[in-house]
Amino acid sequence: VKETNLNIQADSDLSEQAVRSILTHRQYIENHISRTPGFADSLTPLPDPGITPKIIGEMTMAAKTTGVGPMAAVAGAVAQGVGRDLGQWSSNVLVENGGDIFVKSDTQTIFTIYAGASPLSMKTGIKVARRPDSFAMCTSSGTVGHSKSFGKADAVSVLAGCCALADAAATAICNQIQSPKDIEKAMAAGRRM
Repeated sequence: VKETNLNIQADSDLSEQAVRSILTHRQYIENHISRTPGFADSLTPLPDPGITPKIIGEMTMAAKTTGVGPMAAVAGAVAQGVGRDLGQWSSNVLVENGGDIFVKSDTQTIFTIYAGASPLSMKTGIKVARRPDSFAMCTSSGTVGHSKSFGKADAVSVLAGCCALADAAATAICNQIQSPKDIEKAMAAGRRM
């Protein structure tokens, strides 16, 4: 749907429900962009927007928590919104949006990390034990993909309960890494988020 290209896994075919959900969440974001100057291109957090759709509030909160602009959370926020919506029809839902993944699962989940030309790409993974609530695994890169990044990390992955927050945090942490000496400091900043 427009720029939104999701990989969705569920217990049954939820294609129609997914398209409706994507259109709804995109409309919320597009409407907010048209009414709020700077929302689409701010590289720093914006003030609390007041009463808005949940997706806008989550993007704004994620930006404030991590120190980046709200659109740094857009892919994760859309994955989460669609995942929550589809959860009413499926007890297992995975929604991947450009490396940002919403998961609702009754089993453990193993993620393989794609990091472009890095020798660790597709050889490094993260195993997440079964969780009672949905969660997110989001990855940002300064060397792979089309998203705006000020860092040089091949991959920064963040596990969190909120997909918008994980997306923004991965971006913020990636932005802090210019060389290997920056990794420990960036990881410490991520833990504070």
